[in-house]
Amino acid sequence: MIIVIDKKATNDQIMQMLMQFGTYIKVVIDIDQEILAGGEDRHFDAEQLLLGRGSRQSSLWGGGVDWESKVIDFNSIINLRPSYGNPSRDILDINIRNKFESILKSFLL
Repeated sequence: MIIVIDKKATNDQIMQMLMQFGTYIKVVIDIDQEILAGGEDRHFDAEQLLLGRGSRQSSLWGGGVDWESKVIDFNSIINLRPSYGNPSRDILDINIRNKFESILKSFLL
């Protein structure tokens, strides 16, 4: 189940996001609108949901968090965008990476 939030997640929302993988939450974040979609099986699914809600492709970035260790990763196939200057599955731009991390921490951790 994909949960879309624009503020600190409730415990119930976090538990729903954890249902997919147990201790890991995949997320896609719109870094401009500061919206997080989490709990999906594939980043692509949350990306499509956010695009349908008006997000711009260039604002959407994927990654996740290991709930037990609180380690954040910045890796997703949706990040592979040479035309946006990101020729990797990891978020390479430090400003985008920092914004992604800040939103993830404020909404989930």
